[in-house]
Amino acid sequence: MSFYEIEFPLATLSEGMVEAALNEMGASSITLVDRGNEPVLEPKPGEIRLWSDTLVRALFEAAPDPDSLNAARKLERLATLLGPHITRTARVRAVQEQDWERVWLQDWKSMRFGRRLWVCPTQAEPPDDANAVIVRLDPGLAFGTGTHPTTALCLQVLESLPVAGQSVIDYGCGSGILGIAALKLGAARVTAVDIDPQALLATRDNAERNQVAANIEVLGADSGIEIALQPAFCVMANILAGPLIELAPTLTAACRPAGYLLLSGLLKTQAYAVKAAYAAAFDMVQVIEREDWCCIYARRVV
Repeated sequence: MSFYEIEFPLATLSEGMVEAALNEMGASSITLVDRGNEPVLEPKPGEIRLWSDTLVRALFEAAPDPDSLNAARKLERLATLLGPHITRTARVRAVQEQDWERVWLQDWKSMRFGRRLWVCPTQAEPPDDANAVIVRLDPGLAFGTGTHPTTALCLQVLESLPVAGQSVIDYGCGSGILGIAALKLGAARVTAVDIDPQALLATRDNAERNQVAANIEVLGADSGIEIALQPAFCVMANILAGPLIELAPTLTAACRPAGYLLLSGLLKTQAYAVKAAYAAAFDMVQVIEREDWCCIYARRVV
């Protein structure tokens, strides 16, 4: 099966109007990307915030007739729906069919965190390390492979903590990487929480793959509904600064006295505000930085 892509600037067009037009034309996928280098961080609930210079990319399956004619007809229809300027700014290119999951995995290698914790693709050869603690991972559509600095920082600290035989909470579990790593390091049980159904599915699948499913409880968190969590020895939350601040009462109550807290997913410039939200109940042990990101490592006041 072959495809082609039509790309054009969003400019002053309405995102909703563009999406409706492309869906009417049978687009297989619609992607909005940044043409510059403008970060968009932490939109409010329900808010769709776009870049000031946004590019639209629409993927279409090529029909049996020649691609050029097919694309030309699509451009004509797009100009009718959105305006004649589209034909002046649009770019059409052929897209070869690929197994994108395999293409991505070609560049994802096994990684070590701390002295002995390894995160490896499912099909990768095990590391040549007799003491290696190995997490096998297929993240699916959920966040968390260890490649992002926020996840890497959490894994680095987690590897150094005495979690053997202890209870752990992974709040915002994504792929389940942190909770599964804790179990591989000897934790007795893990409670993994997320609002995304894809994350819950990925966490369960990855727990099965790593043979730790019997010791992990996976919970879906609905917005605005409090989850009753038994206080744990270690609480980890790799999400965003805004939710970390809002969840301070929940995550504080979930951490036992003298227990450990790992907070990540935040920029270095956001560390002060996040620390302030937890300062009354925790001694700040360290703020570990990598690139523009950081992880707050703290211990609950007895």
